[in-house]
Amino acid sequence: MNVRFNSEGNLPPGIHAMIKNERQYRISKAQVARFRGALETLKQTPPGDLHPVLLKAQREVVESQLGDLLAEVGEYEALQAGQQSALQLRSLDEIPGALIRARIAKRLSQKQLAEKIGLKEQQIQRYEATDYAAASFGRIQQVIRALNLRIRKAVPLEAASK
Repeated sequence: MNVRFNSEGNLPPGIHAMIKNERQYRISKAQVARFRGALETLKQTPPGDLHPVLLKAQREVVESQLGDLLAEVGEYEALQAGQQSALQLRSLDEIPGALIRARIAKRLSQKQLAEKIGLKEQQIQRYEATDYAAASFGRIQQVIRALNLRIRKAVPLEAASK
């Protein structure tokens, strides 16, 4: 999926980064603690130390980034806990993210998935890092089979215009 950032460098509404493995999860959890600490520090900053508008802006930025991180951590934890029984896709562009989420939900590491399809762990890491951009259709089918997924999506056919 090719996601474009807006002029402020943020992802579009409804799209956020995804934690794809345990290492990223641990890093994100540590970042949550740091952002909470920074927010607490900003809340305790005496009004005279910083212009109120600047202080408010800093607080809003930290709160926004903390919210994004908490959403990512929450999604990863929910997948790991088996709290999601199905993934809803709006288009084929969402298949790469669904493959990663399905792997996490099935509690498979990237190494375990790689072993199931006869690849090295680094290849799965590369595929996931690029949202399967370099993976062939055949390789994606192998991943789908290894994860024991059934993908159902109607393909509407529009009548040919006369």
